[in-house]
Amino acid sequence: MTTLIPRSPYTKEELDKLYPKDLQIQLVQILLRHGERTPVSARFQNAGLAPYWPYCSAAKQIKSVILNNKDFKNWDELKYRRRIETFGKGDTPTVAGGPSGEYDCVCTPGELTDTGRETTLALGQRLRHLYVEQLGFMPKLISDSDMIYLRATPIPRALESVQQTFWGLYPPSARTADFPTPTIITRSYQDETLFPNDIHCKRFAQLSKAFAQRSAEKWNDSDDMKYLTDLLSKWMPDGKPVAVDSSPRLSGIMDTVNSTLAHGKETRLPSEFYDKKARDILDKVVSEEWFSGYRESLEFRALGIGALWGDMMSRITGSVERNGHDGIIEIGGEDGALGQGRGGEKDLKLALSGCHDTTLAGVIASIGAFEDEKWPPYTSHVAIELLRKTSRPSPTSTDITPGKPEREQTSSWWSSLFGLGKSTSKPFDTKIGRRPMADLTESQRRSLDGYYVRVRYNDEVMQIPSCREQGNHYEGDTSLCTLEAFKNVVDRFIPQNWKQACNANLDAPPIPEKPEPAGY
Repeated sequence: MTTLIPRSPYTKEELDKLYPKDLQIQLVQILLRHGERTPVSARFQNAGLAPYWPYCSAAKQIKSVILNNKDFKNWDELKYRRRIETFGKGDTPTVAGGPSGEYDCVCTPGELTDTGRETTLALGQRLRHLYVEQLGFMPKLISDSDMIYLRATPIPRALESVQQTFWGLYPPSARTADFPTPTIITRSYQDETLFPNDIHCKRFAQLSKAFAQRSAEKWNDSDDMKYLTDLLSKWMPDGKPVAVDSSPRLSGIMDTVNSTLAHGKETRLPSEFYDKKARDILDKVVSEEWFSGYRESLEFRALGIGALWGDMMSRITGSVERNGHDGIIEIGGEDGALGQGRGGEKDLKLALSGCHDTTLAGVIASIGAFEDEKWPPYTSHVAIELLRKTSRPSPTSTDITPGKPEREQTSSWWSSLFGLGKSTSKPFDTKIGRRPMADLTESQRRSLDGYYVRVRYNDEVMQIPSCREQGNHYEGDTSLCTLEAFKNVVDRFIPQNWKQACNANLDAPPIPEKPEPAGY
């Protein structure tokens, strides 16, 4: 629920089992939750919790890019110290201070803290130990970052976490002296699919609200909620009972509990908040409220996380086809040019994406692998690995042509937005991309043979229900799903037009009559 305690590195015996000698890693995509942060809202000041926390040393050494010549060719940096101003008595401005009067390390709400920077740096070091030192998949020394796709959501803690992780993976000693500026991809909020975007997806907001209301109706009068009320109601506004939809919401209470547990004693709540049974109830109920939709609703999966899965599957199939659509186009080149990397790289090997707890849980739950998992702790990560049989020759890279259209749509609403059933679209170009398995040519189907996909969550292997079936996995290992079987699972909920789907079906019931199980 709070700070992740990483497992020890894989032993040689574990590595031999996870990565058989006749398989070779070809692409790894890492989704990482940001590190420890302050609460997104100040809560429970009536319980003695300070509204401002002194755990952000970066506030003393912030740098901004400064133009020092009007020809836009000369740039400099302004280093400054940040202090936070707030209301004092009689609305007089005052500088916000920490619980012991600190002023220069004070965090803003939801900001990545010193602890969060430490844990995300350590994640990068663990990834280096596995993929560089143990497996030899990534090089020890790099002269550019164009084989690494870096992306983050627009929220600063996600960007800073992916930067810290990259630094741990490739510290200055592992980069050449002429190492160029790396590219980090971001999107605007209205285009963001690296987290479940209920703010800019109207239909998903409807679905999320409906599943949250269902959880409230199920749990608000339960013995578990009465237990929480007896324990915590003295600190609730006007002594009101604790509920899924109380103020603060149950998820907000859990957020503050987790944030305080991850930091120092100066910012702790009364001991009742850390009661083990209470924390277990918080985790169980809030996880159901937020993530049950992924397990039960195809539309929920499509709108909440399907577009992200579409991006990741495009990188996987692009890696198989070696056509530049594995992400190398977006990160390669400079000065406005797109294409192969500056160092001559033509293929992507690693993707690091800084995101959030709801991203990781959504990704895992959408493929039926989040049955008994708890809320993702800070600095959790999901690794999606593409492996290839060594007996299968690696395809040669084809010409990279940025901006070529994927497909033209002339299909029904349901099939055009979610890619389900028989397609009535016009012919595709030569790329597999987001093309459903049912629409692949025989040659394209054969190109997927000999490839496998594995999903690991915090270094634990995930099991996808469909992949357990005979013929859908590597012999002797049900966690290594054939690429065809894996693609069949995620194809079912990858929308062909996410923005259109977000504004469609608004009058339909938000919860399906019968559960639509994930992972098949």
